[in-house]
Amino acid sequence: MGHASRVRCAPMSIAVVTGAGSGIGRSVALALAAAGWSVALAGRRADALEETAAALPAGDFLVVPTDVTSAEEVTALFAAVRDRYGRVDLLFNNAGTFAGGGVPVEDLDPDTWRAVVDVNLTGAFLCAQAAFRTMKEQSPQGGRIINNGSISAHVPRPHSIAYTATKHAMTGLTKSLSLDGRPYRIACGQLDIGNAATEMTARMQTGILQANGELAAEPVMDAADVAATVVHMAALPLEANVQFATVMATTMPYIGRG
Repeated sequence: MGHASRVRCAPMSIAVVTGAGSGIGRSVALALAAAGWSVALAGRRADALEETAAALPAGDFLVVPTDVTSAEEVTALFAAVRDRYGRVDLLFNNAGTFAGGGVPVEDLDPDTWRAVVDVNLTGAFLCAQAAFRTMKEQSPQGGRIINNGSISAHVPRPHSIAYTATKHAMTGLTKSLSLDGRPYRIACGQLDIGNAATEMTARMQTGILQANGELAAEPVMDAADVAATVVHMAALPLEANVQFATVMATTMPYIGRG
């Protein structure tokens, strides 16, 4: 576990970002740090987390390699954040996988299905549960959880049953957390993202299967635009909540006939 301190941030600005080693997680971590948040970077690969840490603007951060599918490692993550900062004000529940994407449903291996559910759904639950416990017990009480959903929380892509099922389930997780958090000033919202430019979406720019069976290139947007939305949601007082938001490449084939 590595960490470094630079400039102390204002109180009540402690964020945990999962999947912070690349893609949207890295962009969100950078944007939160730039906005004055102290950020705990969580993810499976220590080297990738250190790369994110090296890119952070002046601020205070903590690097905690974490497998979100492990209840023990998630517990250790939040214990480390509490030990360092004393509280947690924000969880960006971002870690996810598209494993099995592109495989027809009849050919999808059950172990791949379980692996996607373990990361995308169980991992999100474990992190939300640990954040919820911390936010309930800390003083001042409360905090915010932002779940990374997807356009797939609304409509599927062809051959994406595992990913799509978990993202639909994420919506139920978000609603339940939002309801159960009311007595404790815990707000929970969901950001559904479409075609942010990351390693996961690189193939969209060269051609990806469409609902009509054709291959077509799709537009993408900068992941920094997603991060700006997270920063906005995170900056709201706990009396206000963005329950669901969709941020997408404007002309991607989502709205309209497929």
